[in-house]
Amino acid sequence: MAAFPEVSKIQYEGPKSRNPLAFRWYNPDEVVEGKTMRDHLRFSVVYWHTFRGTGSDPFGAGTMQRPWDDQSNSVENAQRRVRAAFEFMEKLQAPFYAFHDRDVAPEGQTLAESNRNFDEVVKVLKEEQQRTGIKLLWGTANLFSNPRYMHGAATTCNADVFAYAAAQVKKCLEVTKELGGENYVFWGGREGYQNLFNTDMKRELDHLGRFFHLAVDYAKEIGFHGTFLIEPKPKEPTKHQYDSDAAACINFLRAYGLTERFKLNIETNHATLAGHTMMHELDYAGMQGMLGSIDANTGDLLLGWDTDQFPTNLYLTAEVMLILLKYGGLAPGGVNFDAKVRRESFEPIDLFHAHIGGMDAFARGLKIAAEIRAGGELAAFVKQRYASWDAGIGAEIEAGKADFRKLESYILAKGEAAPNHSGRQEMLENLINYYI
Repeated sequence: MAAFPEVSKIQYEGPKSRNPLAFRWYNPDEVVEGKTMRDHLRFSVVYWHTFRGTGSDPFGAGTMQRPWDDQSNSVENAQRRVRAAFEFMEKLQAPFYAFHDRDVAPEGQTLAESNRNFDEVVKVLKEEQQRTGIKLLWGTANLFSNPRYMHGAATTCNADVFAYAAAQVKKCLEVTKELGGENYVFWGGREGYQNLFNTDMKRELDHLGRFFHLAVDYAKEIGFHGTFLIEPKPKEPTKHQYDSDAAACINFLRAYGLTERFKLNIETNHATLAGHTMMHELDYAGMQGMLGSIDANTGDLLLGWDTDQFPTNLYLTAEVMLILLKYGGLAPGGVNFDAKVRRESFEPIDLFHAHIGGMDAFARGLKIAAEIRAGGELAAFVKQRYASWDAGIGAEIEAGKADFRKLESYILAKGEAAPNHSGRQEMLENLINYYI
């Protein structure tokens, strides 16, 4: 029985279309800068918000209408949910999806029972992947919801909990490999602290580094060659999370010798919670060679928490795509819609409206970014702004051929530094407006 019988496959109809169930900008086969939109964007639907979100909040119960889901914790219901999910993704033309282990299969009374449940649901996931051609972008283990993880998972003060988390990740890595997952994500929601009076920070970070090395070792043992991704977030649910932003994550990976297998999965709403723009986080990760994938969403800056809204702001998507094009794209990562419909958007059809809007916004952002790059004005301005480093004393500094004595002699002979030139911020903002 179809979960979305009133919806046909979403088609591209062009910018003038008024059909709310059609793409206006996302044309999967359109070529931009030598690649199709499909290959540039690698859209992914998340299992947790889209198929497990209830619409509940601290002030009220769930509101979502999901006729295919009887709300039970049975394996049969989980398998039925898989078929609804793949019907949705197939009609949306989304090539990828992502999940936590506990999203797709119910947790049992024991780890052994949880693993059996997982295996039963994986059978249907595999069937649906083969039927539709939809692939797993990444898997991950939920190491934050169960009360056992109240003090963290890899950073817990309880060694038994560390062992449980390791066993859970072991199973999820096996499943991710079995399903052909291209990446594996760690989000450390509980890997941090609420109070430093009761925290041995060095010990916790050492344990986190050890945990990741154990994951890398097991991935090699079973032949999982996908990229490991860390997802930065500064706070919420903990006061401080150790993976607070891109810079902190990269420093951690270098300190613990993990850069060979790890990159970052950057999320817009997490970037803003850290006091950064998404463009900043992407550029920082990209210049360090650590840009792996993105979670595409946005937050409400008036609210100040992780609202996980769908991205519709063209300035945001154009900025994101400028950076992704700059660093050669995301593959094997993707544009993963870690976003949820609002509590008031409770009907199943709203899932389509939300994803169509996000996909169109990124497709248009891609085209805007490509036009900016083709125009060349922005790149030419930046190149000219740093021209003093391309020859003379600037080139010598960059080449390591100038020490303090030489630089002192240079300035004493010249008398004064060359005059500065305007940064032309307002002109460049006007330029971006021209393209948008």
